[in-house]
Amino acid sequence: MKHYMIVDIGTGNSRVALVREDGALICVKTFENIYYIDEAYEDAQYFDPSFWKRNILGLCREIIHMYPNITIDAISSSGARESIVLINRKQEDFYGLPNIDNRGRAWMAEIQKDGIYEKTGRWVTEDFPAAKLMGLSKRRKEIFDQVQTFTSLSEWIGYVLCGKLAIEPSQACETQLYDIGTQQWSEELIKRFKLEQLTMPPLLHAGSLLGLVKEDMKEQLKIAYDIPFLVGGADTQVAVLGAGMQEGDIAVVSGTTSPVVTLRTERYCDPQERCWTDSWLKGSMYQMETNPGVTGLNYQRIRNLLFDGVSYEDLEAALKEVTSIKCTASFSSLDFEHACGYKNGGFFMRPPFRADLHRIDLAWALVGDIACSISYQYRQLLQMLPIQHDKILGCGGGFQSDMLCQHLSDLTQKALVLPDHFHQASIMGCVAVCNSYWNIHTDTNERSYKIYKPQKGSLIQEYYEIWKTNRDRVNTTV
Repeated sequence: MKHYMIVDIGTGNSRVALVREDGALICVKTFENIYYIDEAYEDAQYFDPSFWKRNILGLCREIIHMYPNITIDAISSSGARESIVLINRKQEDFYGLPNIDNRGRAWMAEIQKDGIYEKTGRWVTEDFPAAKLMGLSKRRKEIFDQVQTFTSLSEWIGYVLCGKLAIEPSQACETQLYDIGTQQWSEELIKRFKLEQLTMPPLLHAGSLLGLVKEDMKEQLKIAYDIPFLVGGADTQVAVLGAGMQEGDIAVVSGTTSPVVTLRTERYCDPQERCWTDSWLKGSMYQMETNPGVTGLNYQRIRNLLFDGVSYEDLEAALKEVTSIKCTASFSSLDFEHACGYKNGGFFMRPPFRADLHRIDLAWALVGDIACSISYQYRQLLQMLPIQHDKILGCGGGFQSDMLCQHLSDLTQKALVLPDHFHQASIMGCVAVCNSYWNIHTDTNERSYKIYKPQKGSLIQEYYEIWKTNRDRVNTTV
């Protein structure tokens, strides 16, 4: 039985896991990701790769020390999309631009946008690394002039451990410098963002051997044997791989955001630009995506604010006791079909303030907002791609909420199917990547699943119509 060490770098936190080839989790350790404000911009954040590196290597070392009799057969990594680590001419990883950095926003009007959606599968916004790098060149030229190249979070771990640079197509497509049709870097796009002085990282497919862990890293980790590092990829693609997604399936990855995705061999380019088209792992397929934006983070924040000290189990039990709609919530952040964010949100109710309003009503409304936002994006995806399906595959930590799961099943009138370890799907996806390298076949028929079956006449179906009316009323989109 082979054992793998998996590094999963998210937005809010990161994890290191020790896991068997059959998906059995032996140990998972987590740390919080720290970001810093860059005052040169209205909305810019960065991270220190050396700080993250110390935390990641420290957790790897702890796990190795805890299990001295286990030989690690491979290391792999998944990473949040739209985040990059910059590498200077001394080959040092010296500066990090996270997905939550918006330093390029002020210069988006300078970009000639014609044809970019067709080439990249996404409209031009400050979300993507091309815009972040362009913004860096405008007001942090002293930093930008040091940059020789970059890589994604997932492949950065390989760079740290092996000293070899690469990027997986699932991450390259997130940069807006990569042509998803030719599956190559685009000189035209690089020129449009004025990034000609940078060298693009080499492309390498998921499951490929990047290299063996360097001697100095082996000393830090206190191991004496060679360990191969295998290329992983973008966390969404890796997660749905871990959930067992196949071509033609529809899946939802419920986390900080909640992408709704499907896989196709043929590329789809929406004439109205209502979806993103991502490269699948290895560039072997295309992943079509709609996304309501921030979802799970909202639930976490209301719990911290109003239910401090209340367990998730107790909160879920209280949510199930709600029998009437006293307010609606609107906190999901993206008006995806119009390629913009919602400007207004909040809790909505009829005046005057209700005497019988309880904090649990606010929480129920917010979980309802998450379910309705995902369901709306699901409907948008089906308008573009009318896929015949009888179930939705779910993964991600957000689906630990039974209430959210049942809501989504009721709203879509489809069974919601959660595979075992659904809340650790990105780790399971990296296991699948490692197994493919070792030619280990795992029978998906042996997996266990939790299934939520749709019900009719539920409260969330009544809530949806009120929710949509209130959300649309306070937001004007063009």
